[in-house]
Amino acid sequence: MRITQIFMPKNEINRIRVVLAEKGITNKWLAEKLNKNQTTISRWCNNDMQPSIETLLEIANVLTVDIKDLLWSSKSEK
Repeated sequence: MRITQIFMPKNEINRIRVVLAEKGITNKWLAEKLNKNQTTISRWCNNDMQPSIETLLEIANVLTVDIKDLLWSSKSEK
């Protein structure tokens, strides 16, 4: 089991999706920045697949957010 599966269960709101929406960024834009397939980004956002912790660090860097913002929701979202 990947560490990200522990933090992002399938039934939880996906934090990558939330941050992308908050910043008005598309899956396509993120895919281009990470040199990934857009389908991969979509699968991450739908909790069908989870990125590695290294990739999460890269995503946080590209989106200029703390990695914690990609792992845990704020209390206001619960």
